[in-house]
This record gives sequence, C-alpha cells and structure tokens, in this order.
Amino acid sequence: MTIFPSVHVLDGDASVTTMLADRGLPVVASPNLADVVVLAQLGDLDRVLADLRPRAGVIALGAQGAPNGLHLTAATGAPKGTVEAAPPRLGAGALDLLARVEPGALMATAALAVEAPAVALLRADGVAVAATSRLDDRHVAVLAVEPGTAKNADDSFAELLANAVSFVAPPADTHFADEPHPLVAEPAWQSLKTAVTELRPLQAANGSVPDPHTHEHATRLVGEITNGIHGLAPLLPHDADYLEALVKDFTRWADGGFEVPDFLDALTAFAPASNRVDGLPHLVVFPMYTQNGNPDRNVEAVLLQVIWPDFVAELEAGDYSNTLFLPIRFLDFTPGYDTNSAVLFPETVAMREVPAFTWGGIFADREAARFRRVVSEAASVTRLPLPPDAARLVADQQLAERTFVMWDLIHDRTHMHGDLPFDPFMVKQRMPFFLYALEELRCDLTAFRESVALEKQGHPYARMVQYAVLFDRIFRFSITGSRVRNYDGLGGQLLFAWLHQKGVLHWTDNRLTIEWDAVTEPVLELGRAIEDLYWRSIDRPKAAHWLAAYDLVASAVTPHPSSAWARNAAGDRTALPLDGPPKGLTDAVLPDEFPLSMFFEALSKKMKPVIESTAGITGATGDAPDSRDTPTA
Repeated sequence: MTIFPSVHVLDGDASVTTMLADRGLPVVASPNLADVVVLAQLGDLDRVLADLRPRAGVIALGAQGAPNGLHLTAATGAPKGTVEAAPPRLGAGALDLLARVEPGALMATAALAVEAPAVALLRADGVAVAATSRLDDRHVAVLAVEPGTAKNADDSFAELLANAVSFVAPPADTHFADEPHPLVAEPAWQSLKTAVTELRPLQAANGSVPDPHTHEHATRLVGEITNGIHGLAPLLPHDADYLEALVKDFTRWADGGFEVPDFLDALTAFAPASNRVDGLPHLVVFPMYTQNGNPDRNVEAVLLQVIWPDFVAELEAGDYSNTLFLPIRFLDFTPGYDTNSAVLFPETVAMREVPAFTWGGIFADREAARFRRVVSEAASVTRLPLPPDAARLVADQQLAERTFVMWDLIHDRTHMHGDLPFDPFMVKQRMPFFLYALEELRCDLTAFRESVALEKQGHPYARMVQYAVLFDRIFRFSITGSRVRNYDGLGGQLLFAWLHQKGVLHWTDNRLTIEWDAVTEPVLELGRAIEDLYWRSIDRPKAAHWLAAYDLVASAVTPHPSSAWARNAAGDRTALPLDGPPKGLTDAVLPDEFPLSMFFEALSKKMKPVIESTAGITGATGDAPDSRDTPTA
C-alpha cells in the first residue's frame, strides 16, 4: 500500500471526498486501486467485493444490508438521543478512534445491533450507532452517523471518518528490513570496513597513531582503505573530487608518521548538500568523533544515502529554505556509529583549521527507528490509547523517516531565525544548561507550530510531525541520557509538565490520556512563552535574561530543593553571586537542577531496557509494531 492509505468513495460522494482529500489522504478513482473503500451503505459491499484488493478495509456510512459474519446488523429505526462515546475497551494497545471527535456534534442515522467480537464506538439512547468489526481478512467500520447542527459538526465527522480510514486500512509494509543496499555487499566496501575497524584501536584520542611499532601495520591498513576507496569510486561518480582528495589525505597522514590527522582538503571537497537527490549514496571516511557515540577522533567509515522525497524538496524550495540541511539514512558503518549517534557533522572531523561548513547530516532512519521502538513501548507501559494515524506512524518506518526529515528541516533552520539575543547555536558561549533546553524546545515547538499551519493546508505529513514532537519529547528525550546537565531531557520534562498543568494531559488510574482536540493550543502557548522570553531578552542584561529563563522553566518543572537558583527565585537575593561575572551563576547550577518527577522516575525504570536497546538501531534493524489492536472510544 501507499504511505498514506488510498481511498475510493463509491459513487463519488463529493463532501466525503473533500473531507478525505483535505486531510491529505489520496483519493483514487477505482475500488480495486484503494486501500479503503467508503460505501453509502454496508449492503453496497456486494457489488465491489470481488474487485477489492486483498485485506482492503471497508467503511460504511449506513447500516442497511449487513452481510453475515460481520457480528453487527441494522436495528429498527434511528435513535433520537444525543450521540455519546460507547464505554471504552482499554486493553493493551487500544486505539482511540474518537480522537478529536465530539460525539455530541453528530446525529445518528441508524441503529446497530452489535455482538462480540464487534466493538461499539458510539451510542445513542444506549444503542450502538458506530462500530468496528472484521469480515474475513478485512477490517470494517460502520458509521451510522452524520454531522449535526453544531458549529464543529463537520470537523468531528471528518475526524471520525479519517480515524476509521487509518484503522481499517491494511497494515503498512513500507519499512526497510529486506535486502541491503548493493554497495554494502561490494568487496571494496567490506575490505575498507575491515581495515578501518582494525585501524581504530591503534589510534589515540586525537586521531594520531602514537606507537611507532604499529606504524607498519597502520600503513598496510591505510593502503587497504585507499584501495577500497578506489574500488568504490566508479560507483560514486558524483563524489569523484572528494574521493580523490580523501586518498591524498590518507596517504599524507601515513607518510607523515601518523601524527594528528588533517583531513581538511577532503572535507572541503565533500559537498553532499549541493546535490540532494533521494536515494543518492555516499561513502564517508574520516578521522572523527561521533556525537553521543565515540568521543575520540578515530577513523570511521559510513555508507549512507540521502533522503530527499519530493514533498521535502518542495518545502525547502519554499518557506523553509535550508541549504545546509542533509537528511540521510545508514547503509552500513564502523563501530563509532554502532552507538546512539544520529548525526554526521563536519565539525567533528580532524582538520588543521575550521572552514565555513556547507552541510550537516542527520540520520533520519535512526531517529525514526528509535522513536518507533520507544513510543511503542511507552504507549504500552502508560496504556496510552493512540489515534489510529499515530499508530500507523509508529508502525511504518518510511512514514516515520519522512516525518522526521520534515521535523528536522524546520527545527534546524529555526536556530538561525527569530529574535535571537545570542549566537543561534550557542556553541561559543558557556551558560546554564536550561538555556540550551529552551533553545532546542523553541525549535521543536516552531516545527510543531508550522505543522499546525501546514495541516490546515492539507499537508499529509503535518499532523505526523506534531505527533513526533510530542511523543519523542515526552517519552524519549525526558528519560534518555545521564542526569548531568541534560538539556534535551529538561525540554521534555517541561513540555510534559506544561501540558499536564494546562489540563490536556492526564495521568489518572495509572493511565495516560491526551485530549487531542485541546492539546494543540497549550503547545503553541509554550512556544509563544519562549519566543516572548527571547524577544524581551534583547533589552535585558545577560544575568537578567538567565534569571527570567529559569523562572519560565521553574514555573512548570520543580527545581531541586537545595538549588541556589530556586532560593534566589523565592526571594533570597544572597543565594546567587549576582555581583560577579556570569561564570559564577553557571557554576551555581546543579548538575541535575531539575530532577525527574515521580512519574518520570517510574517510567524511566520501566523504559530503560528499551531505550538502551536502541543503540546502533537503523531503519533496517528496527522492529515494526502492529498498528491495529483493540479499538476504543
């Protein structure tokens, strides 16, 4: 099936077609091309059944003519009472088919008699008016309701319809767990990878090979590496100049006695962002450290390919220009990337001077794969019912990859846009870690805000980005890494606490729930609060800006009881060295200034094995959880 379920509306109901198209779902002209067929009445299934794709889902907007074996039938008349959610079935893996639906905005058109294993979703006068079931190998949803007269009636009906499409469509099969890329099997790559892996233990932290007794061995290994580069070069003609410079840098390093390496020439010749073509492969071989991976500048070798689908190219060519942005996917790698590192940045390479960088790579496949694994487990642990489209995001590697590319595109460029009172990437300044937390969260919430606007334009990935920001920030960022100045973790804690205190996220009866129809505005509100902080800080001294930033974080996340910063915020003006240089303020920040809440302490213990299991994960090795389990109201 396609990334988003394709839909055919039998007899072409214009209003239904428009509702689906407005939500980015592809509408096709024939039922035998569709993943989901929408019928006016369930009885209409008889005339298209033979032409339907295997496992294609069915949605009926009326109940007449229910076939045998469906476990639901039409009852007499239509209930006149207010439509309400049926009592939920909240087993593990439950899906929220009523996400963003206001049942009272709908009117019943028919009554349904439902028996197990069919599940009622909506009731009126105590009688089912919407339900799900199975017919052989197909999922079926019967929606015997229509928009009422309320202001939001059309939106509620459209959301119910879209949720049903995501639920009944066949499971996605677009993950990458099949044949490896042909380059991985090339003998030149295999010998190069082996030589790099053997060379790395001979290197010191600065990349040199300090023991002269190993130089003969290292020279032989460098020869195997350069032979491998020569062997792969004909398969990578777009990198010819860079690969030639790479061989020269390796040769010069070996001839010079393996001192601190300098690969500036090869690095400046490598310009992958100037030719962003979906699927284009590259060979990367540099002495480099890997962020969140190996801190030493050992030689690493990576085979990768660019991820550049048409919709991302269109976004980048329009309002979201970012010429340095390079989304990539792992094909194969040496041990430095068998870690948590998900970036390839030129500044990590050993070189004699720092040039103007022209690209920065983000491994979207690793981001997507660990997101899928962690969120799948976290939703199970917290018993969070996922909307059906969110469940498809968690189940589908390709959908998740493309979602992360869109998120990263907007996030990355935001570091350079807005009312910034300091260096946008903050790499030249030493400051309290909670300021880094706010900057990263600002960029994520900008991606969220822009996705809300794009969703209104019918962009199919826009809502996926919103899910990704919320779930990754809350479930993974908050509890990943050490508790020493963990600014990404703090950003996740702040988002969770903010939403909880705004009353749109609930932890009740040991179950997490999110009010999907109300969660957007508080997220946007937090983004506006950070932007206002930045705008005001341009007119503030540095210390005053830092104190205001602390107040914003501490307004939702409780500081450590022994914090000097917290005592200052409470009115003790002697707690912080406000009359000295800013270094004193930074030194006064505790390593874990904002400890985990009891919720996150408990969640961290349950999630620790899963989070640890994501080290080295890729799109090809990540699992694909089932996207359709028990539906629930």
